[in-house]
Formats: sequence, structure tokens, C-alpha cells
Amino acid sequence: MQEYMMNRMQQISDERNRKINKIEKIKALKRPLSVYKKLELISSGGLDNLSYEDGKFFLKCFGAFLKKDGRFMLRVRIPAGQLSVEQAASIGELSRVYGEDSINITTRQQIELNYIRIEDLYSVIKALEDAGVSTFQTGIDNFRNIVTSSFDGLGNQSIITVKPLIDEMQSIFLEKEEWIGTLPHKFNTAVFGTAINDCSIYGHDCSFIVAKKGDETGFNLYLGGKVGVQAEGTGLFVRKDEVVTVFNAVIHLFKTYGFRDKRTKNRLHFLLEAVGMEAFADAIRSYSGLDFNSGGDILVTEEFMLDEGGQYDLGKGLMAVHLGIPAGKFTGENLLEAAKITKQVNGEIRLSVEQSLYIVTTREKVKEVKESVLFDLYSRYHHIYFNHQIACAGALTCAYGVIPGKSDAIEMSNYLQREVPIFGGKVRMYWSACPHGCGIHRVADIGFEGCRAKDEEGNRVNGVHIYLGGKAAKEAKEARLLYKAIPIKDAKCKVKKLMEIYRDEREEGESFESFDSRVLAKLSLGEIVEKIEVC
Repeated sequence: MQEYMMNRMQQISDERNRKINKIEKIKALKRPLSVYKKLELISSGGLDNLSYEDGKFFLKCFGAFLKKDGRFMLRVRIPAGQLSVEQAASIGELSRVYGEDSINITTRQQIELNYIRIEDLYSVIKALEDAGVSTFQTGIDNFRNIVTSSFDGLGNQSIITVKPLIDEMQSIFLEKEEWIGTLPHKFNTAVFGTAINDCSIYGHDCSFIVAKKGDETGFNLYLGGKVGVQAEGTGLFVRKDEVVTVFNAVIHLFKTYGFRDKRTKNRLHFLLEAVGMEAFADAIRSYSGLDFNSGGDILVTEEFMLDEGGQYDLGKGLMAVHLGIPAGKFTGENLLEAAKITKQVNGEIRLSVEQSLYIVTTREKVKEVKESVLFDLYSRYHHIYFNHQIACAGALTCAYGVIPGKSDAIEMSNYLQREVPIFGGKVRMYWSACPHGCGIHRVADIGFEGCRAKDEEGNRVNGVHIYLGGKAAKEAKEARLLYKAIPIKDAKCKVKKLMEIYRDEREEGESFESFDSRVLAKLSLGEIVEKIEVC
């Protein structure tokens, strides 16, 4: 049966790959490492420029993205979002020297350095390598940073510490020539071992989610998540010592049988759609040589919520102090300061998928962190509109962006804090500047997708589609489209009215996600629109 299934998968793959897309044709021109070597020549003045295909594909394999101003954004891989003090200091200094002191924190717990000149790329990449971090395979058809909870291995909520597993998984592909730029499309992975879901665990191509089967604690395997689609369960329970083997099986199957024809239909989701989840689970059994129990009970039971002081009590004497970084826009100088403070309190830096960071330390040391100039600088953002905000790169630096995005998100949050201040509770506002959805707006409490809209005079202006009621905590659920293509100035008014309803009708301390399930989800979209229509 398994042999038949593998043959069937090969047949489906062959049929779909009779014609390949333009990116696959570019891949056939050369090996990515040959382009990486060009960077060293450019840095020493031995080469003047790169070809079109180098910028279009090959440099992205090493995290280098050419932007509109002719300089580069350089994406830095931070496995599990765990950044040592020394690494933070090195990245901060490189940003100051080479990148105009500009840093972004991303939704995959990574750091992006901005404004890097092409002649400096090689020097910066090598300096990062010396600090123990890599930029390799952070873009295009590669394995993106493997994410997990910001609190992996810390406090009462940690069930299985997964960072060692992530390091093993990464060792399979990182900086290995056979894996650089050779996948059919990008591949996102999450390994999750805590009781609180703070990294949208269902939104990845491959997710290992902590679960219990009988007396054994391990993981349920979910596959096929992408923008607008949540991953589905395979029905397989994976023991801790099987995770790396199973991951190896999944990625080899995707690389071998994945589709390389229509670019928008090449994620793992479409292979699963074509062959069926049950057949793919059988393929995992065949490739790995493992026999699995059926899925266990998922142990994600808690909703993560910061207190009003911008901190989270992890238990076991540990506290996570939050720096609410607006839209992930940070600086090298402030990262250096974060490293200094963290070292001072003998703490840890943890990056968040919500584009912020935590300094984790003991209860006794929290006061030192909160008395710092850095904490004071960001304390004004410790309210519900900034605590859980996401905004993608946007039109200023991304060729796909329709609206600026980051500045829109910051302006919206500042406006809401002035107009509808709310103390306690939680609301997740996520912004994507285009339909690509890098701001994961479809799982937000209130999501915004950039578009063009018409104002009252019929002029074309920056606008958004507004989504409502996404779920990413204990369950996965796509948000509903509430408004289509309205000007951003009108969106501010609509969201203000929505937040007034939340403020007035919520239970004490209730999150918007819980409030939506209890109140708004029982109403039709028309009824909700009627409540907030008059501005």
C-alpha cells in the first residue's frame, strides 16, 4: 500500500511539474554559493556588480534583499528567538556602523538590518557568523527561522524545552549546499512545548504542538499552514526523540514531490491537497521507518496576557519584562542597551513573533530593568494597542506593499489610545501592507490588509480591508471580512467604535479574543456593521 502511495505521489508530482515557473528556471542557472562568493570579491573591489538573477533570487538565499533605495535589508536567523547578550551586542553594533542604526524585529523571531550597502554585505555577514548567527536561507525557497514560544524552557508554562530540538532540526539544512534554494517554495516550521500559544502555532507549513498520549508527553504533527490557511492535523503523535526524524521525512518529501509549476500553488499545502493528508502521513511512516500512535490531547490551554506594567509572571521566580516596540521598528543603539541591561541582571533576551522583545530575569532584578532609560523609553507603548501589534515591512521598503503599513499601524494605535484608553485586557491588531499577508492579519483579533480605496470625492487613496475575529490561542480560526476597501481615515473611526463596544461590554480583564467568541461571534457581520457604522 505504501509503495502504491509513493508511486501515486510521484505521478502527481510529474504531472504538475511538466512546466516549471520562472524562479525554477533561474535556479537552474547556477548554484547559490557561487553568488555568495561574488560578495567577497565585491567587498574587496574585485567585482563591480551582480546580475539580475543574483538580486532576484540568489542573494535572498543568504538573507540579502535589494530595496528601492539600492541598498539591502539583511535578515538574521535567530533560532527560537533566543538571542545571547553577546549576539545582541554584535548585531546592535553592526547596525550602528553599517545600517544607519535601523533594525526591524520580524514575525519569525528574527532581526533585520536595514540600509546595508552592497560592498559591506560580505563583511556584515561574516561578522554575524563570528557572533554565532547566520543569515543563510532566510529568504525565498528555503527553510525560514524555526519559531517557538518566547518562553520556551522558562517558568511554569514550559512543558517540553524545544530549543535543543530546533538546533538539531536546523543542523539538517543550514548552510548545506544541497538545501540552499532548492525547495519548491518557502517552508515555515514551529516547534511548540508550552501551555501558552504565543506564536500562532497553527499557521506554519509544519508544526509540532505539545500533546499528551496516555502517560507520554510529545507532539501532535500539523501540516499545511500558510497565509489564509491553518495547518491540519496528520493524526500522528510524535515522541520527543522522533521529532528530528519526522521533520527530516517531511522536508525530503516536500523537496522531492513538491510542485514547481505555478508559483502561487507551490507551498506544502497544495501537495497535501493533491495527495490527501492520510496518504502523506503514510509517506512519513514509509520514509521515517517509524510507527506512530494516533494524535494525543493538545496541552495548549492558557491565553497569554501581559499585566498593566508590561510584564509577565512566568512562575518559578522568573519575570519577563516586555519592550513594546512599535511595529517592530527598533535601533542598533537600543539593542546594545538591551544587551547591557540583560547582562547587568544576568537575564535572557527573547524575541517575540509580535515584533517585540522580552528581558527575562528574576523577580528581584525586575526593578533594575524597569528603572532603565530603555524601559522608560518604551513604557509609553505599554497599553493594549501596542502590546500585541504586528506590521509588515510595507510599501516604503517592500516592492509588494500597497500602503506604508508600519506608520499606519503606529498612528492607529496612538489614535485609539487617545480616544478609547482601555486598562487591562488584550487586543491583537495585525497589519499586512498587501495580500501576501506577511503581517498575518487573517488570524488577528482585528486585521488590516492594505489596498487602494476611494474617498468621498472618488479619489484613490490608501485603504484597508478590515478583518475581525481571528483566533490563534487555544484554537485556530481565520478572521471574517468586516469591511472591504475603505480609506484608512474611515478605518480609524470604525475601529474606535468597535473598541468602545469592547470597553463597555467586556467582562473585567477579558481579552478581545474571548469577548469576540462570547459576544461578537454570535452576531452577523451586518449586525456588527450596524453597531459601528455611524462615525
